[in-house]
Amino acid sequence: MSAAPNTLLAAEKVEKRFGGVVAVDGIDLAIAENEFFALLGPSGCGKTTLLRMIAGFETPTAGRLTLDGKDITTVPPNRRPVNLMFQSYALFPHMSVEANVAYGLEAEGRPRDEIRRRVGEVLDLTVLGELAKRRPHELSGGQRQRVALARALVKKPRLLLLDEPLSALDRRLREQMQLELKRMRHEVGITFVVVTHDQEEALVMADRIAVLDRGRIAQLGSPRDLYDRPENRFTARFLGQMNFLEGRLGSDGLAVDGLGLVRGVRPAGATDTTGIGCAAFRPERVEITDAAAAGNALAGTVEAIAYHGNSQSLIVRLDGAAGTRIAVSRSSTAADARPVATGEAVRLAVPPDHVRLLAGGPDTSAAASVEADAH
Repeated sequence: MSAAPNTLLAAEKVEKRFGGVVAVDGIDLAIAENEFFALLGPSGCGKTTLLRMIAGFETPTAGRLTLDGKDITTVPPNRRPVNLMFQSYALFPHMSVEANVAYGLEAEGRPRDEIRRRVGEVLDLTVLGELAKRRPHELSGGQRQRVALARALVKKPRLLLLDEPLSALDRRLREQMQLELKRMRHEVGITFVVVTHDQEEALVMADRIAVLDRGRIAQLGSPRDLYDRPENRFTARFLGQMNFLEGRLGSDGLAVDGLGLVRGVRPAGATDTTGIGCAAFRPERVEITDAAAAGNALAGTVEAIAYHGNSQSLIVRLDGAAGTRIAVSRSSTAADARPVATGEAVRLAVPPDHVRLLAGGPDTSAAASVEADAH
C-alpha cells in the first residue's frame, strides 16, 4: 500500500491475534494530516485493538504502522508523538485543573515559563480558564472531559487518539461536545482518531469513517458516502435505520415476490448482478403520495404511528408481500401537510436514486425486515 503525500498515519496489512482469536485482520489504512477520522463498529469488531496498536500499547502480530513515513510498529508508547485520551479520563483527584493539565509537561522537564504559557493557552481553548483552581470532584462530567482533552492537547501531539471519549456524558452534553471537538481540532491543527460505537457521533464529527466488522474494514468513506451509499448489508444495517426488501437481482433491478420489480443503484464496482439480493432504502426516503408514483410504487396499510416532536415515524404493512413491513420517517411539516391515521391505506413511492441494490442473502431468516440501529 503506497501512502498519499499528505498521509500522517498508515497501517499496512496490520494483524493482531490473541491466541487463536483474530482481533484485527490485515487492515490497510491511510489517515491524512489534520484529518478527523473515526473507527466505528460494534463491540468486538477490533476498533479498540487497532487504536491501542497505534498508541503503542499493543504490538501487531503482522504488518506495520508508519507515522510521518517512519516505522513505529515496535516503538514504545512514550517515544511516539501520539496521545491517547482514555474513556475514564483518569484525572488526578488531588490536583487542580491547571495542575492536571501541566503534569505531562512537568514530567518532560519543560521550563516553568513554557509550562505556564502552554497551559494557559489550552485552558482558554477548552474554555476552562475560570475553573483552573478547581479539583475534579468540583467539576461536571463535561468539564472533566474537557480537562482530559486539555491535558492531551497541551503536549501538542502529532496524533490524538480518543477512545469512546463522550460515552460517559448525557445526550445533550454529548451533542455539545461533538461540535466542540470539531472546533478544537480545526483550531489546533492536530489529527484526531476517535473510536466509537455510536454512529451519530461518528457522522457528526468525522471527515472519514472506517466501519469495522470482525476485524476488517467493511467500508471506508465520508459520512455521507457511508450513509447514502452503503456497499454491503453490514454498513447499511449498522449506520442508522434501514429497510430491506429481499428478492432476486436482475439486469433491471430486484424482483420481489408480490411487489414486482424494485429499481435502484448498484454499488460502484459490484460484480454480483444476478442472484439473491436486497433493495435497501432509508425510512426518510419513502414518500407518501396521492398521485401515481414515478418509480418504485408501493401500497400498504399504516399499522403504527410514533410522534417525535420534529418528526413522525410509521410502520406500514405492504400489500401483496406476505406481511412485509417497512419504516417510514416524515418531517413534522410533511405530516401536517398530509396527515395519516392508523389503519389507513396509503400509497408510497421510493425514488430509485435512493435505493441500493445489494448482493447476497439476508443475515436472518426473515424475508424482509426493518433494521434499526441498536447501539
